[in-house]
Order: sequence, then C-alpha cells, then structure tokens
Amino acid sequence: MRPDSLQTDSDSCVTAQNDAVTNPRSTLPTGYGNGSYYNDDDADEGDTDERDNGAESDSSSDHHHPYLTRRALSKSSFAAEQRFVSSIFDQTASGVVSGEPRSPADHGLHLAADQQNGAGADPQITTPRSILMSQRLGKAHADAVLPQMSPRTPLAPGVTADLHTMPPLALGAAEQESGMLSTAGRSTMSLDEEVIGRRLEQELRSMMMRTHLNDQGPPELAGMNEGPQELRRIGEALKKCMGLRAKYMKMSIQHESDNPRNQKNWQIYPPPPPPAWRNFQVPADRVHTEFDMADCEIPGDDGCTFEIGADGLYAVYEPSGNGSEEKVQFTTAPSIKEFYMDLNFLLDTISDGPIKTWAFRRLRYLDARWQLYILLNEREETMQSKMVPHRDLYNVRKVDGHVHLAAAMNQKHLLRFIKHKLKMEPDRPVIVRDGRTLTLREVFESLNLTAYDLSIDTLDMHAHKGAYHRFDKFNLKYNPIGESRLREIFLKTDNYTDGEFFAQITKEVISDLEQSKYQMAEYRVSIYGRSPEEWDKLAAWVIDNKILSSNVRWLIQVPRLYDVYRAGGLVENFEQVLVNLFRPLFEVTKDPSTHPKLHVFLQRVVGFDSVDDESKPERRLHKKYPLPRDWTQEGNPPYTYYCYFTMANLCALNQWRTRRGFNAFVFRPHSGEAGDTEHLAAAFLSAQSINHGILLRKVPALQYLYYLQQIGLAMSPLSNNALFLVYERNPFNTYFQRGLNVALSSDDPLQFHFTKEPLMEEYSVAAQIWKFSSVDMCELAMNSVIQSGFEAEIKRHWIGRDYLETGQTEVHKTNVPLCRLKYRSTTLEQEHAVIAKMISCCETLD
Repeated sequence: MRPDSLQTDSDSCVTAQNDAVTNPRSTLPTGYGNGSYYNDDDADEGDTDERDNGAESDSSSDHHHPYLTRRALSKSSFAAEQRFVSSIFDQTASGVVSGEPRSPADHGLHLAADQQNGAGADPQITTPRSILMSQRLGKAHADAVLPQMSPRTPLAPGVTADLHTMPPLALGAAEQESGMLSTAGRSTMSLDEEVIGRRLEQELRSMMMRTHLNDQGPPELAGMNEGPQELRRIGEALKKCMGLRAKYMKMSIQHESDNPRNQKNWQIYPPPPPPAWRNFQVPADRVHTEFDMADCEIPGDDGCTFEIGADGLYAVYEPSGNGSEEKVQFTTAPSIKEFYMDLNFLLDTISDGPIKTWAFRRLRYLDARWQLYILLNEREETMQSKMVPHRDLYNVRKVDGHVHLAAAMNQKHLLRFIKHKLKMEPDRPVIVRDGRTLTLREVFESLNLTAYDLSIDTLDMHAHKGAYHRFDKFNLKYNPIGESRLREIFLKTDNYTDGEFFAQITKEVISDLEQSKYQMAEYRVSIYGRSPEEWDKLAAWVIDNKILSSNVRWLIQVPRLYDVYRAGGLVENFEQVLVNLFRPLFEVTKDPSTHPKLHVFLQRVVGFDSVDDESKPERRLHKKYPLPRDWTQEGNPPYTYYCYFTMANLCALNQWRTRRGFNAFVFRPHSGEAGDTEHLAAAFLSAQSINHGILLRKVPALQYLYYLQQIGLAMSPLSNNALFLVYERNPFNTYFQRGLNVALSSDDPLQFHFTKEPLMEEYSVAAQIWKFSSVDMCELAMNSVIQSGFEAEIKRHWIGRDYLETGQTEVHKTNVPLCRLKYRSTTLEQEHAVIAKMISCCETLD
C-alpha cells in the first residue's frame, strides 16, 4: 500500500487548483482506457493524442484510475475545494456510510457488518464491487455465491488494495475499549471478530423473536431451539438455490468471463471503426460497404463428430487417439430428470411460508435503506456527477438490449419508406399469389389504396387500448393495414425479393444508430425451426446485404409455435424442431467452410431468445413429460420444456465452440411478462438474463434470489403499459431502488413509440413518471452495457478497463458517482453476509 497516496499536502492542492484555473485542459482526467478496439474519442480530435499520452504516463506509474486519489480528485473540477475532496473519502468518519446512521440500537447487525468493513483491505479479498459485478457478469466462484465475513474490509468500488482503503467507521465505546480504533497515523484498523460475532449472534436471536417464523403463538412463547433451526434452514435453502443456478451457468458456459469473445485476443471482422467525430450523417447505403467476404478467415474441419440422442440432446465425440475408430464423448449436459428435480426444489423454496416472509422483509429493508441513502447522499451524488467532464445521459453508452428487428422503426419511418417504394418502384414484382406474380402497384390496387391515401392511421400498427391483455390482437399489429401480404413484402427476410426491402429499411435504422454514436442495439431476428435451411437464408440476408454495424449485435428469437407447425404438417414431433434449430449450428462448428456466411454471421450473434404469448394456459397432461421424439401430439410443450432443451443443447454446443475458440451463446428469454411464475423459476436456472420480469413482484423469495444473483432484467414499461400492466403499477422503479440489475429497453418501437429515438423515449418517460435523477439514468445506462453481449474489449472502452477482471467501472466513462457504486456493492455484500451468518451462527447457537 502507498500511504503517500492518501496524504495530500495543502501546497499540492493549491497548486492543482491554480493549474486548473490557468490551464483548463490540465484538469482532464488521465488514465483513459486505450484498448485494442478503441482509443478514447470523446473530446475534440486535437486532444486525443494528448490524453492517450497521459494515459500511458499514468499507467506506468500508478496503474490506477486517477479519480480514486485525493490529488486527482482535487484536480477534476475548477472549483473543487479540499474540504469537499476530503468529504469524498472521509465521510465515513462522521458516522454515515452508504446512507446509514451508525447507531447500535437501530442497526445492530448492519453496524457489525459495517464495523467489519472499516478495516484495511487485503488484496486477496473479494471487493464488494467485485461481488456485485461477479453476480452481474456471471462469474462462477465461491465468494460470489456466499462471501464470508472477513476481518478485513472489502474496498470501496473502484478502489484497489494498494491505493486507498476505507477510513475507520465511528464505533462505540465498547469497541474503543477493545482497542478496535486505529491510531491517528494508521490507515487501517484491526477489528475484533469476537465482538462482531457477539453482535451478530445477539441480532440473530432478536431477529428470531421478532420475525416469529414458526407461527406458534406470541413471540415470547417461541422456543429458542426452533428459531436457529428455522433460520439455518432458510439460509441453506437460499444457498442451495444459488448453487443450482451456478451449476447450470457453468455447464452451459454462459458466464461472461468464460466466453472466448471476451478474451483480449478475440478478433471480429470487420473490426470497429477508429474513433472520430462524424460531422455528417452516414447514409444508409454506406453502412459497412467496406465489408468483403473474401477477407474473412474460415477455419476447417476439426475431426469431431456429433449426433442427437434419444433424449433429444446433441453430443459431440472426438477420436480416441489410439488409432482405433472408437469415439469419446467430451460434452456433458444435465438430464431432464435432474433439471425438473432442481426446478421443483426451487419452486418449493420460493413458495415456503417462512422463506417468503424472510425475503419480503429483506426486500422491504432494501426499500427503506435506499430512501435513507438518497436523503443523506443525493446532494453529494449531484456534486460528484458535476465534477465528471463531458459525461451526461446523452454522452454515456446505452444498449437497447431487447428490441425486435421487425418493429425496430417507428410508424412514420415505415410509412415514408412504403410511400417511397410505391412511387419509385411501382412495377417491381414483389409477391406471388394464387400462382400469379404481383407488382407493388397491383398489390395496393387490390387494396384500393394509393400512395396519397396512406397515413399513420391507415397503417394501424400502434398498440392502442384494444391490445390490452389481448396478445392475439397485438400480433396482428405487425401487419400494415392489417394485411399479412404487406408484412411479407416489407418486413420479412425470406420472400420473393429475398428481403431486399427489409434490408434497406434496416440499414436506415442502423444509420440513425451510428449517427447517435452513444446508442447501441441487440436486434432479434427469427428462426422458427420449421426447416434446417432457415439459418443459411438468414445468414445470407445479413451478409449479402452487408447489414453489419459496430453498434449492432444479434439475438435469435425462437417462437414457441410447435403446435402450429404440427397442425400444419410441417413437423411430426418436437425433435424435428430441435434438429432444425441446432443441427446447422453443430455443422458450422464442426466445419465452418460448409456454411461460411453462417460462420461469419454467428460471430455477431449473442444468444437465443424464446418468445410467444406467456399468458397461454399450460395444462400438464403428463405425469412424466415424453421425450422430444415421442412428443407427437398437437399440444404445445410447456415453457419449462422449451427452456430445458434450449439450455441443455447449448451446453454441448458452447462446450464445442469454446474448445475451437469460437464465441459461445447465451440464453436470454422473455420471461415473467404474463402467465405462470414458474417461467421465472425456470429462467433462474437456465438463463443468463431475461426480458420483462414484471411478475417477480408477486414472488418475493424469487425476486430476492434474482437480486442476490444480479440477474439482468431488460424491462420495457411502455410495452407493458400497452399489453399487460399500466405504467404507474410497473415494478421497474421498485426493482431499481432495491438494487436489482434492471435496464430499460424499447421492445417494439413500431407499436409503442413515436419518436426517432425510442430508447431515449423510454428514458424520458421513466424520468418524468418516477422522477429519476441524472445519476439514476446513467446507472441504468451502465446496467444496459453490463447486460449486453458486446465484446469485453468494447465494453472496457465504454464502462471501464478492468470491469471484467475486477468488477471496477470508471466514473469518467459511466458518470455514476463512487458513492452510488459503493452503496450498491456494499448493500449486496451485506445481504450475502447475512445469509452466511444465518448458517454459521445458527450452527453455533444450536
């Protein structure tokens, strides 16, 4: 540790402030990231080199972010005074940390945890911010599931062990007598674990009396022997649930740190463009025109083989290596029996009365803690935010993590495009009906419409009141003027024109994204599972039309429509859907040269989504579900059945692709928008993150688990307002305040939005309704980047150089103040610590 980094003499502060006044450019923070994908590009072009040189000199001496030292913080604002700089780091000495008063009578358990957090940090101990990011990034290590309380303090978010440690907290007289206070010249202090243990034990005893978990009369009659057993049972059940999720995430390689795309040597073609200000709008026809398929490197066959088993799961085999023809399986996946046994345990846990009571109380505590934090720190957050140069809501990266490509444009854009094509290409053959090829003019004449007649009201694609709780009517809104033939002409990739019109309007939408610079999107395109040729057609549509952008990544949405395909005679059993969906992916992984365009397209595919109307009733007709090849009835398999077979086949596919150095895929389904809460339980086990999740408000125990694991929720309040839940009842704000990993997304701009920037429309409406501050919205933007599937090298430029390795984000990139980051990470760490102590202390009490 370097004590001099904590002790800033007054002369240096005065000099720094004088320099700031005479040379404003000297106040720009150094240490900007300069990864292989980007150099920092957020100042004028003439200053880029100067800032990069500053980054090199800073990294050679400190290797740390300059905002984390008193000296650098004093330089980061023209008007920064030393007393304010001191308050950033020494505020805990006044008895307030993360918005909590330090009163033993009011917060016994949390005082003990916070006292423990007052000690100096060990470089080997997981920091609270690291724990928070580990949950969000899906890192699999024991400390991320249940960190143990340590006699040494986790560091504040973004602070490294050899740079700065948190000052001691204000402690009581008992602790002072125990010698727990540090001397004036020391930056750390040694805490007595026995004192902390006694406080925790006393708090747990009072908690057992207060919560009255066993419901056996008044608290004073509750036996103390039953209390510890009940608390330990709750803690062990929650711990086991988190362990089950960790097992499936590790087996399916959905942890962000395990994905080859996030390694520093990962290359993608074409690479992101060099940073530069664009003083003109990029025309749609110039979106990645430099792409050339011949420049792509296509690997060959690796000699492995694959096949689908009777259980509906793919397995991959490699040669034994001893000269024989024997094959050895090297992929593994959980069995359907194992999955449903684990799912039943999770469902039993979240429906258990005492566990629901415990989770509900903890969530209410998080609500109260947030309110207290805001009351005490709102002004300080604003001051810290103003000290960050160049950054505000418009200048931090935001990712629209849930948007469907067929509805990515607004109504006015689509109307203008249709009118343009009808005027410029009226005689273009576009569709075949009843054996006759129709031109665009003939299609509109059959509808008795001209270009002059078309209007927003004529298109009728906005989800009005009639779509509320009517998902069937909402699906019809995808058809312009209510005509499926117009949807096929303009909004399909596989049609008579090979999706040319859809490609053109998509490139116009992407052009708007690139012009905004700070907005990204993860578009969803459909693979139905009706035919194995769907993958090659989709890849050819993207590659041939050069729909490639550094602002865009793709997700594959798989509609749960087996019953429709079965009724139409397209498939005979559910196994055929799995084969059509996964076999081309295994083929291109084995030998990319057999599907070269698909191989290039998959480099930019993040993962899979499962979509359809969740409100459809699911009647269980089988005590034991049949295997996919035996599922021949016309009824649709349940949501959990789709989740299992998607996740289980991703296990084998990702294990093989990771072995070959290809990117792995994640599972990010629609879940919790409507229907049974069992969907959310299945997603907890199988999915990296989910879309919607509004039904978590009805299941406190599951909501608490989602919080503990920091599972991403890409929520769309405007979409929910039109379909299932009015805006003022949406739980988004409650989730955000409690600390769940939530982000805003647009879902379907064509149906729900009016402006050219639907994501900013979501932010603006949410800010008005829930009175979000600038810091709140920047935190939501940061969450959207963390949840996204963009490569780690790019995300390092957006939120912090070490975000993946250490969980540290950088204030000058995200505009989220250190006090907010510390509050989030410390609160999460303490919740994990409470569960750990419930198990360990109750064992002692027994």
